[in-house]
Amino acid sequence: MRVFNIIGGKLLNVAQGLGEMLALLCETVYYFKEAPRNLTSIFRQMSVIGIGTLPIAMLVALFVGMVLSVQTGSELALYGTQEAIGAIVGMSMVKELGPVMTSLLVAGRIGSAMAAEVGAMQVYEEIDALKTLEISPVRYLAMPRLIACLLVVPALVVFSIIVGVIGGGVVADINPRIDVPFTVYYDNMIRALGYKEILQGLLKAMVFGGIIANVGCYIGFKTSGGARGIGESTTRSVVLSFLLIMVANYLLTRIML
Repeated sequence: MRVFNIIGGKLLNVAQGLGEMLALLCETVYYFKEAPRNLTSIFRQMSVIGIGTLPIAMLVALFVGMVLSVQTGSELALYGTQEAIGAIVGMSMVKELGPVMTSLLVAGRIGSAMAAEVGAMQVYEEIDALKTLEISPVRYLAMPRLIACLLVVPALVVFSIIVGVIGGGVVADINPRIDVPFTVYYDNMIRALGYKEILQGLLKAMVFGGIIANVGCYIGFKTSGGARGIGESTTRSVVLSFLLIMVANYLLTRIML
């Protein structure tokens, strides 16, 4: 009986947390109307997210595309169908690897930073000071971060896809086991991809960006316990973001089929 009580308590806590995150998201979206008055904060967050993450995202995408091309192309070459490598790499990068991989990088780098920054403000009572001045913490802290993530994460995904596809094409061209000219690789990829696939990838990127910002701010607002609590919030933010991104990726993929 005690085991069932523990499990029930855990499930209740999970349901409560999801409800609170949804409520925070709704309140943050409500304050979108204040965005024109907070452009400086939004642009600052966009700069932090985009400029800081772009180099590592492009580097990771390059090697992911190269590895995908090597592994897939080598297997296709056994059956003489290696010319399809362009379509496979393109579809994989656009619909799955690009959005998921880039979002996980942003969650690890930016989501944790959001949780730490907002958490520090919570611990050191700066958020209480905002409330005393009748400034909404959600409008001041969460809204600019959410808008920045919704705009920047899809842009990062586009750069990652381009770099990953180019890396895969170069490997397919120079690898003697695959031996697919870049022009053939590119033509097959273009024939396989349409506006629908591209829009699906960008939609996933926007959803994942919203998850990262919402989780980071929510965990930050819930932080307590001094410096140790800030460290724990950072870890929880990354783990929860990763989990929700994977769940959302499955649901979106299932819906878009």
